[in-house]
Amino acid sequence: QVELVESGGGSVQAGGSLKLSCGASRLGGCPYDLNWYRQVPGREREFVAGIDQDGNPTYAAFVKGRFTISQPNAKKLLELQMNNLEPTDTGMYFCNALKKSPCTSALYWGRGTQVSVSS
Repeated sequence: QVELVESGGGSVQAGGSLKLSCGASRLGGCPYDLNWYRQVPGREREFVAGIDQDGNPTYAAFVKGRFTISQPNAKKLLELQMNNLEPTDTGMYFCNALKKSPCTSALYWGRGTQVSVSS
């Protein structure tokens, strides 16, 4: 079973920066699409940024050039550098991994890391 563990969340003032990391174990030799989502209480989880199995990044419109997604290495599977944070960025941030063909499709989630941005 794939295990994802997020870290790097915290409390910052508006305009500050945080770098989130997602470590993974037991990925095996399968290709994955990797994503960051976030959720605030009372709202649905929303897509923030993703990187496909070919290394192509995509971002939600609200990112507006402030965030950068990357895959540093096998140990740190996924990172999200967040700059110029706004109070509306407050939420629980989750990474997920979507296992792709030729492996059997499966979706894995971490437990999240909290980001709080004060004005």
